[in-house]
Amino acid sequence: MTARIVVLGGGTGGTVLANKLASKLDDELDRGDAEVTLIDETGVHVYKPVWLYVAFGDADPAEGRRPLDDLLHREVRLRTGRVTDIDTDAKRLTVDGTSGLDYDHLVVATGARLVPDRIPGLVEGAHDFYSEAGAERLREALAAFDGGRLVLSVAGMPHMCPAAPVEFTLMVEDWLHERGLRDASEVVYTAPTERSHKLPPVADWADERFDARGVESYTGFAVERVDPEERTLHAADGRALDYDLLVTIPPHAGVDLVTEAGLGDDGWVETDPRTLEAARADDVYAIGDTTDIERPMAGSVAHYQAGVVADRIAARVRGHHPTATYDGKVLCFLEAGMDEATFVSFDYDSLPDLREESTLVHWAKGAYNESYWLTARGLI
Repeated sequence: MTARIVVLGGGTGGTVLANKLASKLDDELDRGDAEVTLIDETGVHVYKPVWLYVAFGDADPAEGRRPLDDLLHREVRLRTGRVTDIDTDAKRLTVDGTSGLDYDHLVVATGARLVPDRIPGLVEGAHDFYSEAGAERLREALAAFDGGRLVLSVAGMPHMCPAAPVEFTLMVEDWLHERGLRDASEVVYTAPTERSHKLPPVADWADERFDARGVESYTGFAVERVDPEERTLHAADGRALDYDLLVTIPPHAGVDLVTEAGLGDDGWVETDPRTLEAARADDVYAIGDTTDIERPMAGSVAHYQAGVVADRIAARVRGHHPTATYDGKVLCFLEAGMDEATFVSFDYDSLPDLREESTLVHWAKGAYNESYWLTARGLI
């Protein structure tokens, strides 16, 4: 009997997983004992970290897009369409509301989505770099900015790439220096958490640099609404900040399909943090941003989790007991300006240890961005 493996979502986690499965099950695929299908709505893979650089005019959006056909192993079947129902009892998916697809093993890698409309005035009054269109609009707004109060506000948590708000703040402060606008500008950072970042070592690192560079920081600032006409950002505790240019990290949400399928609440799959198995259904896994695991929404997390799930599914297909587990590993680069960066690495049992930023690490991050496509294909 053929083991039918379906991966739902063609982002980093889903793409890496499908390719790892194809490599690990090469013999089974050749014999017809297994098949791997990846379902994605668009058929286009997007590397989202590029958008941060698009905002500063240092990258083109096209650099962050590739057809999934170009990235997937020859044995992976790509199906373009929208899954509208998951029946975990019957182990059957409904695609585009009509056709069905049965599975023996399902991996949900549907990611997170932006929901800026949950905060009144945010859509009309703020910019972001968390979407291609948003990054392009922000690029134009930054180019036209000639001084004033620039506010970066974390308006929603959890969110993709938790380091990005700190990165943008330090990058834009440096960028204003380069343009000769720093003396005519105020740079302000707000976060809803008690510190500038949820992880204390990152908060310590960021606070030191904010202080040294004259960045105003407001913590415990839970954004309640934005007044686009008055150009004012309002917090739930009554505080208000005026702005000339507002950049926010918009609220995120899971996908409705997850809730409708009974896999978790609020669109996040209830997931075992070690095995990555869905808690509410058999033979279902979840990886990346779509899980409810207390891990950063970062590409490295999805990548490491993909390797674990590939090992576990391959073991199941061969009739073995799976032993691979996820140790919570995270590895993230963190820009400290326009030409220096550091990186953090940690897991379930350790906190980040940030090294001194350097130009070398900034170059390393750029090199990784360039080589990402080889990573997604499973070649490195």
